[in-house]
Amino acid sequence: MFSLLLVAVLYRGVVPDMVRQWYEDPNYSHGFVVPLLASFFLYERRAELAEAQVASWWPGFLVVILGVGQLLLGWLATEYFTMRSSLVVILAGLTLFFFGRRLFRLMLLPLAYLVFMVPLPYIIYDTVAFPLKLFVTKASIGFLKLCGVVVLREGNVIQLPSTTLEVADACSGIRSLISLIALAVAYSFFIRLTTARRVVLVLAAIPIAVAANALRVIGTGFLAQYWGARAAEGFFHEFAGLAVFAVAMVLMVSLGTFLSRGSGRSL
Repeated sequence: MFSLLLVAVLYRGVVPDMVRQWYEDPNYSHGFVVPLLASFFLYERRAELAEAQVASWWPGFLVVILGVGQLLLGWLATEYFTMRSSLVVILAGLTLFFFGRRLFRLMLLPLAYLVFMVPLPYIIYDTVAFPLKLFVTKASIGFLKLCGVVVLREGNVIQLPSTTLEVADACSGIRSLISLIALAVAYSFFIRLTTARRVVLVLAAIPIAVAANALRVIGTGFLAQYWGARAAEGFFHEFAGLAVFAVAMVLMVSLGTFLSRGSGRSL
């Protein structure tokens, strides 16, 4: 209990700031769901946890020290990802130290899944988002041209006769990709896939997210070409984001259903 109180004191400013980013940044709104899913994974293992032998393992204290050092370095460098992710390291270390390796193995999935709640550093986010924007733009332009739409491309900007469209970060697929990978990992355990099939499903989240967002850009291009720029803005632009994620989820669930055939492995 004292250890948890100490953790709460150490992260009294870090965690609320992270939750605020979940609320304000649509790229990480899935952060609210991650602790709930991690708790569900823990609940699924309640019988095994109750029967597991508890034996303190002192090297776990070294992991705690490592996490505290990571928190300190992140604080000194004002690097939020380092500070926030250190919470997972400290929780893992406390589990090892107080409960031992057997119980830690049972808690490995819930603990590791918490990593998805930590927003990525923007240097990594931008490194991934920019090439995705270019790829989605090129793929969308190619399809529009095949359909007879007069269109030109300059970087991530699409020029139509009636308007100019910019493929922003939201249309690159990066927003859907982050959330979809987190959900794919959870979904792969819900439907009890084998390890190999779980990997396939999680990796498939990448092309699914990119393809769904390419459809969003293509749809916007068609609307702008045949119904004018106003038709591609306003309600459609806001609705398209939800529709794209819904399409991606349907594709992922369909793939998961296909992969689950003949797979009987438990959590």
